[in-house]
Amino acid sequence: MPDVAILHGDKGYDSNAIRQQVEERGALPNIPPKVNRRWKNCFSPYLYRDRNAIERMFGRLKDFRRIATRYDRLATNFLAAVCLAATVSYWL
Repeated sequence: MPDVAILHGDKGYDSNAIRQQVEERGALPNIPPKVNRRWKNCFSPYLYRDRNAIERMFGRLKDFRRIATRYDRLATNFLAAVCLAATVSYWL
């Protein structure tokens, strides 16, 4: 895990073990608590908005079939396809 100040995660990553691992590496976990969790951890929906923007970006890129199914075998070709898809979906 790279050095970060705050780590955003899904509800699926809401476990004590993952939270402890993140805190040991010097980051603060910003993970929404599951509904069935008795003790609700600190969570900031304002900071979580950044993660939502990233999820929407990946969703928009996956609209391109070549990106979603990863037809390319080489990483350089896949990166080129992602760059083309990003150009088409964001700047055109």
